[in-house]
Amino acid sequence: MTDLLSLFRTMVRIRAFEDAAEAASQGGVTWGGAATDKVSEVRVKGPLHLSTGQEAVAAGVCAHLNAEDLLTSTHRGHGHTLAKGADATKMMCELFGRASGYNGGKGGSMHIADFSVGMLGANGVVTAGLPIAVGAAHALKIRKTDAIAVSFFGDGAINRGPFLEALNWAQVYRLPVLFVCEDNQISATTRSAPMTAGSSAASARAESMGIAATRVDGNSVEAVSAAAAQLIAQIRAGSGPKLLHAITYRQKGHVSVDPATYRDPAEVANALLDDPIGRARTLLRQRGLADEAANVEAEARAEIAAALLVASSAEVPDGQAAYTDIMTTGDGTWT
Repeated sequence: MTDLLSLFRTMVRIRAFEDAAEAASQGGVTWGGAATDKVSEVRVKGPLHLSTGQEAVAAGVCAHLNAEDLLTSTHRGHGHTLAKGADATKMMCELFGRASGYNGGKGGSMHIADFSVGMLGANGVVTAGLPIAVGAAHALKIRKTDAIAVSFFGDGAINRGPFLEALNWAQVYRLPVLFVCEDNQISATTRSAPMTAGSSAASARAESMGIAATRVDGNSVEAVSAAAAQLIAQIRAGSGPKLLHAITYRQKGHVSVDPATYRDPAEVANALLDDPIGRARTLLRQRGLADEAANVEAEARAEIAAALLVASSAEVPDGQAAYTDIMTTGDGTWT
């Protein structure tokens, strides 16, 4: 099993990034900064979906992936992207719409991709990453590699057709793919349970197709890591697809400027007591690693503070960049 301090490092990097990005979208204070440490203006001017509170799932799963393994994400994909090995500074530049961002400043938060680390992309369309991951897994099988594909998706995705289509295709062809349901219990602004038929629906629907499903406490990074390690090893050995159903909680609103007043404050307060980073920090202290944990958190803050500084002063794309990376059905002349 990957050691807890390493998993903790990934989680606090994600939290530092999300908190800083949230502040940048509001013109507020950066995470861990003084009251005078202002971003000073709204830097993120498009949709920003935070994964605050869900860090254990990304960290626990991606700890067992190689660069050759492929991953698809959701509109809430910063954590997955960082955990897969993407560069935090290039990510922040992309959020700020800068030319040095992953997509040249033209994709923003929901379209970050880094093929060099196997990150095939975040996706603004609910469930759209699943069939992409299945296609990637099919290609991996044809090439006879031992790499696998992983697809993260939310609990709201299981009610859309591509979820069943992707699982069916993966099982029919025994593809090397791990489906990870990041069940944060709310779909945008609506509780998932009342609009989802069946108990433990993600697991039950997978099992109905013969795909083994493992349910895990998504706020325990060690539990996620242990489950992911076992499932990924089985997939690499040729077992076919598996599903990991991680129960977690989204601490923020649907987007960074959403106060989430539709949720019971008592529910949120109770969920914060089960914060995955807080739980891991407590375990590290109990194991005599309090100083090491504090150093890891300080390093994460420093890394993201540096990323903010670079992104804030980076160049915006030239206007002509709007005409690159696109296809035309005409003669290719733009005016």
